[in-house]
Amino acid sequence: MDQDSRTNSLDRPLSRRALLKWLLALPAPLLIAACTGQTPTVLTQAASATSVPPTQPSATPRPTQAPPTQAPPTAAPPTQAPPTQAPPTAAPPTQAPSTPTAQAALVPTPACPTGNAVTLEQTEGPYFKANAPQRTSLLEPGMAGTRLVVTGYLLTTDCKPVAGARVDFWQADDKGQYDNAGYRLRGYQLTDAAGRYSMETIVPGLYPGRTRHIHVKIQAPNKPVLTTQLYFPGEPANQRDGIYNKALEMQMQDTANGKTGTFNFVLKV
Repeated sequence: MDQDSRTNSLDRPLSRRALLKWLLALPAPLLIAACTGQTPTVLTQAASATSVPPTQPSATPRPTQAPPTQAPPTAAPPTQAPPTQAPPTAAPPTQAPSTPTAQAALVPTPACPTGNAVTLEQTEGPYFKANAPQRTSLLEPGMAGTRLVVTGYLLTTDCKPVAGARVDFWQADDKGQYDNAGYRLRGYQLTDAAGRYSMETIVPGLYPGRTRHIHVKIQAPNKPVLTTQLYFPGEPANQRDGIYNKALEMQMQDTANGKTGTFNFVLKV
């Protein structure tokens, strides 16, 4: 067919049968588009699928930083109250075993009648020394002799105690010797509020021409001095001693540590 014939055939309108045949020959999407006048969806989607999106610079991801690791707070151990303990029971104060002393040998205050006889005065003798030391024990280390504790009270004639009176003692040692150079076996003390005195010494020895005795000087506050002597009962020399007086004998007792003698002096004050 020549060119003009092809042109004429294209310019002629298609018959209804030919058009229908042509349409049926189209793919289904084109057929639908031809009938509806819309762009086929398949082509649109295909075009979208084949199109490459513009390349965008990729954002550099920030390095992921782990949160700073913190050590879990250390839990303080639960406070426990210390076990309650009963307060220690205080032990009673320990008391040293009592050693027999002069005070332990004190006799109770005597019950004497009104008008009690005043203690007799006796000679001072040649061996008195003033300014003897104040002490209640005349014992010294290494001193020989039998231990003796002399105790008693200083009372008025109506049996009231004389407190604060000075009582001086002096005597010979166990061999009958007096210390005239010093104050061995010499001393004084003051009566307490109850009028008591207590003196620790030894049994004196025999002085030539005398029986056993202890010299005493007593002076109540602001009163005259009474000078006298104390004697031991049952001494053989008592009857030969011209100064001895039975009224001045002590009451004697033997003890585990020696002897005790008691005598109450009575003053007219």
